[in-house]
Amino acid sequence: MSASPAPVRFAKKQHGLAFWMQQVLAECDHAAQDFAADPVHDLRVALRRCRSMADGLMTIDPDPSWKQMKKAGKPLFSQLGELRDVQVMAEWITKLSVPDDVVSITFRHFLASREAQHKQQAAQALQEFDRKQWKKWTLLLPRRAARIRTGSLIFKHLALERWTEAHELHRRALRNRSQVGFHSLRIGIKRFRYIVENFLPEQHARWIPDLKELQDLLGEVHDLDVLWATAVQINAFPDSASRLQWHNRILEERSRRIQRYHEKMVGKTSLWQVWRAELPAGPQIETAAVSRLRLWASILDPDFSHSTRVANLALQLYAALPTAANSNPEEERAILQLAALLHEVGLAKRQKGHHKATYSLIQGLKVPLGWSPERMKRVAVVARYHRGALPRSGQKTLAGLSQDDRRTAVRLAGILRLANAFDADRRGRIQRLEGAEKDGHLIIAAQGYNPRDSMAESIAAARHLLETVCRRPILVKPLARGQGKPSGKSRKPKAGS
Repeated sequence: MSASPAPVRFAKKQHGLAFWMQQVLAECDHAAQDFAADPVHDLRVALRRCRSMADGLMTIDPDPSWKQMKKAGKPLFSQLGELRDVQVMAEWITKLSVPDDVVSITFRHFLASREAQHKQQAAQALQEFDRKQWKKWTLLLPRRAARIRTGSLIFKHLALERWTEAHELHRRALRNRSQVGFHSLRIGIKRFRYIVENFLPEQHARWIPDLKELQDLLGEVHDLDVLWATAVQINAFPDSASRLQWHNRILEERSRRIQRYHEKMVGKTSLWQVWRAELPAGPQIETAAVSRLRLWASILDPDFSHSTRVANLALQLYAALPTAANSNPEEERAILQLAALLHEVGLAKRQKGHHKATYSLIQGLKVPLGWSPERMKRVAVVARYHRGALPRSGQKTLAGLSQDDRRTAVRLAGILRLANAFDADRRGRIQRLEGAEKDGHLIIAAQGYNPRDSMAESIAAARHLLETVCRRPILVKPLARGQGKPSGKSRKPKAGS
């Protein structure tokens, strides 16, 4: 509940994860004295800031400490929330009551009892809060957060996801006008606000007055709904006249806030459109999604420079090969590039069978805006088969893919497998590939390739899957510097390739 929150007493500059994590520890001491309204509110603010930053960063940084920190703060945050709800209701009773009001007297007696109970529970939750572990996180997590630049396209993409979710909740709330609908909308806008507040400083500076007002408006609507439900539950009304009087009073306050929300958020010039105009649009959405996944992979992958080189080689190979029948080159390139960038994230879990761990990690991702679950499934399959046993019918990994999608995924996996072999020594010796067809063969010329070194064996073994899919032998030969395409026929689309 959020009616009339007292001003936060922080004197220091209020920004950054390190500040807010340290502030949690300081506010624990303040709140522990008597769990008065202001210290309880301040501690909840500090905890909320830390948990909301963790919520945003854990979508990019897979380190488990983010989730652990969020989980560690939840019991205390929730228990303080129940206490804060009672304290906020007491504030509303003072605002809405008239002198010698029997209802307010009944309510105050009830709330005084509940407040004492919740203070005991909050004291217990505070005692169980692991401050020693929290102090360790204050050293570790801010350093991890500093690796990710705020204000970047990645955080704008994350904000767009929250905007999209909140806007859908806005449409539902206006359609059904239920208490649950407006409560869900409040949570959706709050999540959007937290991303902007913590990670988009330029937008936050311009949007914060409106975001704060909206949060207060919807928070107060929720407060009033809870206030009325509680009054009915405890039978606070001595007669029907007092019940009607209080109901009308609460409805009037609630309607005024809903009307103010409409003024700011409905129509062509609403704040929804103002915010949307500064977030990614069109092709930029997919570009931002790939950037976000690329950053995620770079944190997990112990040799991400290798994966970047493999992605470049894979796209060159794709361009060098004949186009398959009924293919969508733009879509296939996007899937291949992302699979190549992500193909070794499984090394963060284990060395042996890391391609299987890669598949699981990609499948476990929340699909970013701009990509669909079906596309991410194909990315996972392609990355899964960059090494190891060859794909075959009946495998669970391929379940759920149509015959065409399965054929495409296996073809792209063959390309990725061969591209990965061209950087098997992880030294970046081979950076340029060209291709042609000659006498029923596919000829791949690789600059820096030496048929007599050990890497040639890896390349020879890796080309088998692609040869099977393309139904023709693949010959690899050196490409001299300055040499053009290898001699042979021009590439043409071929059915069944």
